[in-house]
Amino acid sequence: MKKIILFIVLIIVCISGLVGYNYYQKIYAPAVLSDEIKLLYIESTWDYSKLMTALADSTWLESASTFDWVAQQKNYPNLLKPGKYQIEPGWSNAQVVDRLRSGEQMPVQVTFNNQRTLAQLAGRVSRHFEADSLAFLNYLTDKEVIRKYGFNKATFPALFVPNTYQLYWNTTPEQFVKRMAQEFKRFWNDQRKDKATKLNLTQSEVVTLASIVEEETKMNDEKPRVAGVYLNRLRKNMLLQADPTLIFGIGDFSIRRVLNIHKKIDSPYNTYLYKGLPPGPIRIPEISSVDAVLNPQKHNYLYFCAKEDFSGYHNFATNYRDHINYAKRYQRALNQRKIYN
Repeated sequence: MKKIILFIVLIIVCISGLVGYNYYQKIYAPAVLSDEIKLLYIESTWDYSKLMTALADSTWLESASTFDWVAQQKNYPNLLKPGKYQIEPGWSNAQVVDRLRSGEQMPVQVTFNNQRTLAQLAGRVSRHFEADSLAFLNYLTDKEVIRKYGFNKATFPALFVPNTYQLYWNTTPEQFVKRMAQEFKRFWNDQRKDKATKLNLTQSEVVTLASIVEEETKMNDEKPRVAGVYLNRLRKNMLLQADPTLIFGIGDFSIRRVLNIHKKIDSPYNTYLYKGLPPGPIRIPEISSVDAVLNPQKHNYLYFCAKEDFSGYHNFATNYRDHINYAKRYQRALNQRKIYN
């Protein structure tokens, strides 16, 4: 009888051990069969079944069914959170479920600069997000949104300060703009606002002038001098006569040489016809360009023209005669290179 009881106990222990081992394997054994980090994207429209379909189709999860069992035990189906998740090699089902359940997403680094228009901005930033470029563009051009943040259609690009930002993959267009508004306020600290006031310019006007400066020169060390030229012209109530504003008004960014026929085009961005700054920025300028306007070089220059050596720098002049001489040099250089438009 003792032997029978011992045998039964032994069987129970073995069965318990096997069951326990099976549970342990499901929960704690390595389930991510990969030597590399995997990225799992859970879309905002997904429910738990959509996630399970994606996991079943994956090549890195050992068993979708055992994952599902662990997920059910942890009530994960009712706690699904969209986002971009980093899954480490060798993780167990429990570790994967815990990461997804926590909502601890992998941040995305969003960098934008060198964008001329809101359409280009939408295309650039949408590469990092779940929402596509059309969704971003529709939001960026929504009249009510623009009005909400205190801008108009022409000045709205001034809200966006080019930099690198840490966001999340499922950041919506609305959340993106809200974050950019926070960055705008952070950028425009009291010191910068005081400098703008001393120049008798609004923040949007500073950004507008910075966009012109950036189109005129890519050389950071020359930007304050170029800014000084335009500020001198504004003070004297002179036409800015900035080729980049005219090109923006035409909408043909392939133009390399502004001709007299272009200068006759009636556009509020034609600074050969209309005095003062154009209605808004002609690109989203870098911080260095904005700071160049806020910290302009003081001088008496009223004119400048690209150097004939195509170095990217400019010849500056205080009078029109010298400017014309510099301009002729540059025009000859353009002709030599057969650049006629």
